[in-house]
Amino acid sequence: MKLNRSTDMALRIAMLAAANPRRMTVDELSDQLGLPRNHVAKVVQRLQRLGVLVTIRGRSGGVAFAEDGGNATVGHVVRAFEGDDEVVSCDEPACSLRAACRLRGELRRARDAFLAVLDDVTLGELVAGPTGPALLALGLPRPRPMPSGGPPGRDASPSATVPGPPEPHAPPSPVGPAGARPAVPGPV
Repeated sequence: MKLNRSTDMALRIAMLAAANPRRMTVDELSDQLGLPRNHVAKVVQRLQRLGVLVTIRGRSGGVAFAEDGGNATVGHVVRAFEGDDEVVSCDEPACSLRAACRLRGELRRARDAFLAVLDDVTLGELVAGPTGPALLALGLPRPRPMPSGGPPGRDASPSATVPGPPEPHAPPSPVGPAGARPAVPGPV
């Protein structure tokens, strides 16, 4: 079963809000998840009506995970966004096998089993463990690797991207910053 785009967005927005201890704006949600702002705003309204999110208007407002939002199941959210439609439509165009077909019933049973599994997973469980911190890192600038001479296999922090001294085995560059030649020490 393939979920609609709005269902996918709703689950990602709910997970990010659950992992974040502070309120976020719709713009922040949109930027961090890489989703269109208008769609995020509509999904946030629906999640608020479901009791998963709380929205606060005004200058210091924003979107926060509802106090009881962690108890909501993934199945509850999926049903709210997907509806109770059949997996296949036997009416448009009208299927000539409808009177003697067992496929529709089996597909309905499969959909119900799919949702039953999702009913066993809460939104709070989705952000437990390493998932929560990974969600909070979404949309943040990734640190650039350290320049040569730094510790192998480690990324630098954003402040450690200034080139360090040349490696001991490499001769110093004759050209300094902005193409200027380094000053030659004069007599002492």
